[in-house]
Amino acid sequence: MAKNGVRMALFGPPGVGKGTQAALIRESAGAAHISTGDALRKAAAEGTAVGLKAKSYMDRGELVPDEIVIAIAKDILGREGRRGFILDGFPRTVVQARALDEALAQLAMPLQVVVNLQAPEEELVRRLSGRRVCVKCGENYHLESKPPTAAGACDACGGELAQRDDDKPEAIRNRLGVYREKTAPVIDYYADRSVLRNVDASGPADQVFRKIESLLGSIRG
Repeated sequence: MAKNGVRMALFGPPGVGKGTQAALIRESAGAAHISTGDALRKAAAEGTAVGLKAKSYMDRGELVPDEIVIAIAKDILGREGRRGFILDGFPRTVVQARALDEALAQLAMPLQVVVNLQAPEEELVRRLSGRRVCVKCGENYHLESKPPTAAGACDACGGELAQRDDDKPEAIRNRLGVYREKTAPVIDYYADRSVLRNVDASGPADQVFRKIESLLGSIRG
């Protein structure tokens, strides 16, 4: 791992902007952006046994079982995390958090900080329900913040844009309910270990990034 590499997790409910902020931090810090959600969706699209099993949970807006997510996270961290990493959407349960701590201790790469992104629930539902993805090339759009030039068509390849099953209103409400019930306790887990920092993520992405950048500067400085 690079001397100044950052080792962090981005935490927060669905739609809070973890993926957007992880990409900005990756560009700034040169660390690996590790999204277990993207890895699971890739496996599902490829039709692997693990991917198909995970897809049945994701389509219902439910959490993928810990053993599946943990195995994928360990594999990616071992291959890509040495220069620093940004975990996006993982861990989601206390069981996963404990398993992550054990894995990172074995790799001698403990977490430096867990950034907890926060935003009102109404804002999260609006963000998620507006997302669209190209069924052909996977390019992402948003009906408000990043609309396609032609309605329903991908600017990059002309493919059809679709709404993911887990971005439909009923699944969003279920996902937020699952988050409150199963995932929020991870906040207490990391708070007890003095690595948790809360960041207001209700504003524009560039403003949120500046807050995170200032926070990381104080930790790494």
